Amino acid sequence: MSANTMAPVKGPITRLRAVTGARRILLHTVLIGVALVMLYPLMWMLSSSFKPDQDIFTQVGLWPKHFHPQNYAKGWSGSGNSFSLYLTNSLIVTIGAVIGNVVSCSLAAYAFARFEFRGKRIWFGLMLGTMMLPMQVTLIPQYTLFFNLNWINTFLPLIIPKFLATDAFFIFLMVQFIRSIPRELDQAAMMDGANPGQIYLRIILPLMRPALITTTIFTFIWTYDDFFSQFVYLNQNAKYTVPIGLTLFLDKTSGSSYGAMFAMSTLALLPTLICFLVFQKRLVEGMATSGMKG
Repeated sequence: MSANTMAPVKGPITRLRAVTGARRILLHTVLIGVALVMLYPLMWMLSSSFKPDQDIFTQVGLWPKHFHPQNYAKGWSGSGNSFSLYLTNSLIVTIGAVIGNVVSCSLAAYAFARFEFRGKRIWFGLMLGTMMLPMQVTLIPQYTLFFNLNWINTFLPLIIPKFLATDAFFIFLMVQFIRSIPRELDQAAMMDGANPGQIYLRIILPLMRPALITTTIFTFIWTYDDFFSQFVYLNQNAKYTVPIGLTLFLDKTSGSSYGAMFAMSTLALLPTLICFLVFQKRLVEGMATSGMKG
């Protein structure tokens, strides 16, 4: 009686587990296929960095028939200056932009989230409106301003604006996070004699660490990979950053060193890749706790 009763139950459970297992296998297969499609350009670039120039666009397959590691030595010193100079310049600009955004955007977000002042909603709306304004619209006025300040061919146009809270996206991100912090903490600190500056430094800033980490990661990646702004304001080889330095390997008149360019492109990816892998968990946490709270 008991065996006959349990038999019909085991059948559907077994079929359900089989269907669930098949779905998981299919899902993982699709995900692996998509991952391979996404990673193929990177694998091709890495493979091409070890190929002679004449084999890069003629040889089929990722595995090089003739390994040519000399591309890395040639790329490191074959573009007029050592490629370490371009890496150093990129890190200077990127670190300066990160510090500027973290400091200025957090202060602006603190003001919008905690203080009441005349025209607050209007200024906040204007700030959000700049997120929808293409940078090409303000390019000529900004270039004219920096030209009159004698900032062209320096890192100042790429760093100083970051200290003026010009990235509205990060301000909005931090405002959303600060609004989720209970005001009772501010009131308790005020009762203990803390002023707004001390509340910002001792309470708000430590609690908004996820939002600060998110701002740091995005600013690092976007600034490090930025080509257009750096191409506009930098016109001397010694000031070039990594994105501009990579273009020096392409020459329509005397020939292009594709192997060296792919080798340096592979090395240039390492800072961004390391930054993302190290802070990946923090990035997801920051987006989840900042952007989803109103």
